[in-house]
Amino acid sequence: MDIVALRDYCISKNGAGESFPFGDDTLVFKVKDKIFALVNLYGDLSINLKCDPALAIELRERYSAVTAGYHMNKKHWNTVLLDGSVPDKEVFSWIDHSYSLISGKH
Repeated sequence: MDIVALRDYCISKNGAGESFPFGDDTLVFKVKDKIFALVNLYGDLSINLKCDPALAIELRERYSAVTAGYHMNKKHWNTVLLDGSVPDKEVFSWIDHSYSLISGKH
């Protein structure tokens, strides 16, 4: 997955906006003024996504590219290294999950 596909998918979510509140190396996507995704733009491409705590642990155990959220609450956030080891379809479903947790649309 590349940054263009990732950005296009995140910004397509209803009410989503993007900004750089933490500097030009982190692209942030919000809905209702709450963050649902943070994308690291420098170095290895990765994304932080909110996740149900039980699912977060399961995903970390299943995929080596999924770790506890970098600079985030480790119980509720995962960092996903977008190195191609996780299918794009899975990453998109995790974006949907994060968006639904933040937007309240479960």
